[in-house]
Amino acid sequence: MHPLFSIITVTFNASQTLPATLKSVKEQTCRLFEYLVIDGASTDNTVQLAQDSGIENIEIHSEPDRGLYDAMNKGLGFAKGDYVIFLNAGDSFHSPDTLQHIADAIFLNDYPGIVYGQTDIVDRDRKRLRPRHFKAPEVLTLESFSEGMVVCHQAFVVLRKLTSIYDTRIRFSADYEWCIRCLQRSHRNCYVDEVLIDYLSEGITTRNRWKSLIERFSIMSKYYGIFPTLWLHGKKVCNAVVKIFVKA
Repeated sequence: MHPLFSIITVTFNASQTLPATLKSVKEQTCRLFEYLVIDGASTDNTVQLAQDSGIENIEIHSEPDRGLYDAMNKGLGFAKGDYVIFLNAGDSFHSPDTLQHIADAIFLNDYPGIVYGQTDIVDRDRKRLRPRHFKAPEVLTLESFSEGMVVCHQAFVVLRKLTSIYDTRIRFSADYEWCIRCLQRSHRNCYVDEVLIDYLSEGITTRNRWKSLIERFSIMSKYYGIFPTLWLHGKKVCNAVVKIFVKA
C-alpha cells in the first residue's frame, strides 16, 4: 500500500511566488496527499490564490504566527499523512511524477524513516540556475549532516511519527537542527537518484546567510562536538584560501 503524504506550504504575502508551488502540487500524478497551506494572515491575495487553485484535499489555515518555524510547527500539528514534505512558497516538485517516484521508493523499501534526493536551484522564471552546492549522498547517515545540510530540507521526506517540532529559538537554521533530530530517530534512509525539488534562490536563509552560518556552527558543535566542527571549518577556510591563490 502506498503512503499518504502531508505536503505543507508556509506562506506570508507570497502572491508572487506561490503560484509556481500551487501549479506543481496540482500537476502531481500521485494523488495520495493532503495539502496544507499555513498562512500567517497575509494582507495580499495569497489565501485567495490557494482557494482558487483547484487542488483536491487542500486545507488553508490563515492566522498570525510567530515566524516561519512556528508556522511549520502548526503544519505538523494539522498533518495526518504517513510522511511530511515541506514545500515553501516558490519551491516546487521537479516534475509531475516526482511524488509518485517518492511513493514508489517508500513502498519498495518498506517504509523507511527518510526518503531524499537531489535539488536544483531555479529563479523566479523557473529557469534552472545550477544544482544545489551540496550534492545529496547516496548513503545518508546521522554523520552525513556533520558536514552541513547535505540534503535540502524540501527534498527531505520524513515519516511523520519520527518528527518533532522545530526549535523556534533558532531563527534561521531550525530546519537543519530538525533534520538532525529526524536522522537520530531514523533507522533506514532511502535515496531516490533524481532531482526531486526545484528550490527558489531567494529564501529567508539566503537573505540572512551569515546569521544562518553562525547558527549552524552552534548546532554542529552541539551534535557533533566543538573540536570536529572547528576542524571542519578550518579545512574549508584553507581550501578557500588555496582557491584564491590558484586563481591569482
